[in-house]
Amino acid sequence: MTTNFKTRSFPLVFVAVLALGAALAGPTTAAAQSGDEASLSRGAVPDTTPQQRYQTAIREAGGGLKVSLEECRAMPSADRRSCESQARATYQADMAKAKAMLRDPSIGPVNVVGGPIRSTETVYEIKR
Repeated sequence: MTTNFKTRSFPLVFVAVLALGAALAGPTTAAAQSGDEASLSRGAVPDTTPQQRYQTAIREAGGGLKVSLEECRAMPSADRRSCESQARATYQADMAKAKAMLRDPSIGPVNVVGGPIRSTETVYEIKR
């Protein structure tokens, strides 16, 4: 009685490929998590030089523009154009303040508003 070698070895090859894929995927996940940790630890250190404050200010201005434009895109089309122009004007003002802060180190941070932090989490309410 002869056994078909191809069909019998398929599960072994499949398991070996899965194991190899899991072994290769493991280190990248750990590296991504350590990158996140490094980013958080860098963010916990205050900016000391004018160049660091400038870089932080332009990152904040860009992030603010991105969030504002996303909010504008959720609006009706009649209000969207004015919202986007206002968001871009705020971005330009923030960038001008950042450049002024680079020239004059005595100027404080840009756009300290102190409002509530908006959640980025989507919550779905399930009705029963």
